[in-house]
Amino acid sequence: MGLTYKKILVKATRKSRKQKEIEFLIDSGAVYSLVPSAILKTLGITAHREMNFILADGTKIKRGIGDAYFETDGVGGVAPVIFGIEGDKPLLGITTLESLGLVLNPFNREVSPMRQLRM
Repeated sequence: MGLTYKKILVKATRKSRKQKEIEFLIDSGAVYSLVPSAILKTLGITAHREMNFILADGTKIKRGIGDAYFETDGVGGVAPVIFGIEGDKPLLGITTLESLGLVLNPFNREVSPMRQLRM
């Protein structure tokens, strides 16, 4: 199975002038996205709560959570973001993908627009 990376713009809000383009590893098994704390603080994004997480190896960690605006190809959306510590790499989780109207195809590992079905 290959790895999929995508460059995404991160800002505090849609109208924020401060922004940072980050290359994310897309992790379809992660619910929230993770960005290093130093980058989030530079963008003016603050944590509003803490959450406990269990890593794949069973390790329990606690991290701050805030909200960020993510944008790619002219499409944006707000999603929760985990404040990473030193050594944590940027991850793009399913909540952010859905906010951007994107889906990861598990067979070819490509990101594409979600089909919008109206019932």
